[in-house]
Amino acid sequence: MKSYQLIHQLINLVAELEEENQGREASVQDFTGFLLNKVGEPIGNNRSTDKRFGNNDRAALDLAYQLDNNIGRLFVFMSRYAKSYIKKALEGTPLQTAEDFTALATLLTHTHLSKSELISHNLQEKTSGTEVIRRLVAAGLVIQWDDNKDKRSKHIAITDEGRKLLFQVFEHTSYVGKIITGRLTLAEKFTLQYLLQKLENFHLEHYEKKTIIKKEDLKKIAEELTLS
Repeated sequence: MKSYQLIHQLINLVAELEEENQGREASVQDFTGFLLNKVGEPIGNNRSTDKRFGNNDRAALDLAYQLDNNIGRLFVFMSRYAKSYIKKALEGTPLQTAEDFTALATLLTHTHLSKSELISHNLQEKTSGTEVIRRLVAAGLVIQWDDNKDKRSKHIAITDEGRKLLFQVFEHTSYVGKIITGRLTLAEKFTLQYLLQKLENFHLEHYEKKTIIKKEDLKKIAEELTLS
């Protein structure tokens, strides 16, 4: 049995709970509360069995599997999976990247936006965001024009061709959404949505207020979170 080590750990934890309860028989509810209280404490070898990691540097592995670091690593993996699926969904269309798709989809819900507004909504740097807009304009999916009040600013809007393309693509991107959530139950999906929205609210505030500009800002905010 591949999970023998986990079962052994669970048996030891049940024994520890019974000792705390002075031999009284524990219920599932008792054990659940006890186990949640144990989260964050080292329980033997608590590393996952991710075969992408070797065993060469134990200190590096301990660091990688610290709770916050592990969550961050999994976020990166999920982002890469999603991008690869979206790329498949966009095959055979003028849209080359997930950023092209999200930019066009954002424009669909606005009559028009300035270039800087679209780039900000798409959470991109100016250079890469400008390149996305250039591709969309060249493909005839977006039109742009000068701002009458500020000649340095340009406005952009989706074209009828861009709108038509998006609704064709939506069928395949909806498959992507289904695949990304995998075999989660409906209750798990609602829980995940709630937690991700909570994280989105946190990060969007920092993004809009530009609180993380330098490397030193990472340490400052991390320390604030530790103290909160």
